[in-house]
Amino acid sequence: MPAEFQKVALIGRDDDARVVEPMTALVAHLTKAGVEVLAVSDMSPDIDVARVSADKLDGVELIVAIGGDGTILFASQVASEYDVPLFGVNRGRLGFLADVSPDEMLAGIDQILRGNYTRDSRMQLAATLETGDGTRLKGVGLNDIVLQRRDTGRMVDFETRVGNHYVNTHAGDGLIVATPTGSTAYALSCGGPILEPQLDAIVIVPVCPHTLTDRPIVIRANQEIVVRLLDRAETKAEITVDGHSLGEIRPNDRLVIRPAESRVTLVHPPSYDFYAILRSKLLWGRDSRVRDIEPKGA
Repeated sequence: MPAEFQKVALIGRDDDARVVEPMTALVAHLTKAGVEVLAVSDMSPDIDVARVSADKLDGVELIVAIGGDGTILFASQVASEYDVPLFGVNRGRLGFLADVSPDEMLAGIDQILRGNYTRDSRMQLAATLETGDGTRLKGVGLNDIVLQRRDTGRMVDFETRVGNHYVNTHAGDGLIVATPTGSTAYALSCGGPILEPQLDAIVIVPVCPHTLTDRPIVIRANQEIVVRLLDRAETKAEITVDGHSLGEIRPNDRLVIRPAESRVTLVHPPSYDFYAILRSKLLWGRDSRVRDIEPKGA
């Protein structure tokens, strides 16, 4: 029986030995299975695979990304652009997006090639920074859109509106607007809640707010969010989309955030369990009273 995916593109950092090793094994495994394999950008010379740029992936049916969440976020943009599913193999420190380890990689890809997998459609956020001179800067992110202070130790003041309703005037280090996927990223470190990935919702999380009453909120995803920076002496702020700068925001500018039209489809082998990942990464269920004992002489 032919494999369900006949043309696969691989994405990973070729300067990381932890990535090159599983990448080499995966190329050999897929080639043996009769799958055409491409690698995005230059790979290690030890990997015998055709190289292409990220804008030359016409006809690709599956993207496999090996690395940490940063690699998966880059791969998600490519997968979204070509409307093909994405399979992530974790080689980073905290793989909420890449849920398969290198030890499980070959067995997982075999299941997927046989059609034994689940599709997981994830929402994205579209950000438009409308500047005072009429310029519109746009970006799409799987994780989050962030307003953050920069080049100064001063707080930023800003106003938020949701669906034409005034929400609050904030003072602090910034604001995170995150998808359910992004709820386990920067938003989580700032005290935001964890959202189940399939929820049709968005979380808004203040970053180091000046008042303790300024708390995260969860809203329906079909609403437009508007953020305005307020005038404050010696304040500077910028907008980032999945960690990449979209541009500086000024008091006369307007940041508009809404659900993106495009989505990202992740594929998981049958063993995928979102709650198992949470238990593993957040150490749930472990007795905090039990600590590792250093060996004598350490």
